[in-house]
Amino acid sequence: MLVDKYPWLLEPNLLTMIIRTLLALLCAGVIGYERDAHGSAAGLRTHILVCLGAMIAMSTGIFAVIHYSGDASRIGAQVVSGIGFLGAGTIMVNRGHIKGLTTAAGLWASACIGLAIGTGFYEAAIIGTISVFFVERGLKVLKKKFMKNLEDDSEPEVKETRILD
Repeated sequence: MLVDKYPWLLEPNLLTMIIRTLLALLCAGVIGYERDAHGSAAGLRTHILVCLGAMIAMSTGIFAVIHYSGDASRIGAQVVSGIGFLGAGTIMVNRGHIKGLTTAAGLWASACIGLAIGTGFYEAAIIGTISVFFVERGLKVLKKKFMKNLEDDSEPEVKETRILD
């Protein structure tokens, strides 16, 4: 692991905070840019802010444990549960169609990436960013191609109306 080779990356100091901030900007920027290109309500700035906030919260928790006492994981747990409120605001249900679920999931993933950066688990953050980007961009292309092939081979669909409570 990176921190085994460079243990100073775990120390809470100005240099590691700059590295963590830049990594959070980069990782969330990749995800947010993809969402902006897709026209989502939560795009580049939102994803970056979520990731930065999570990174700062986790770094603060670790700093508090080192210099005082406590449990840093409690702050991380609050970030994970709290991001649900922000994500819920991006989900819209209209006539049986759900929109914004991928954006909400991307925000949650950005928060988790920020937590990984905040703890110094840089490898998880980088691999997570690549994975989220692949899911949001790469699988979208594959889904369109696969669904088009299915539509070409099937009979015309009968549209049904769904009643929501």
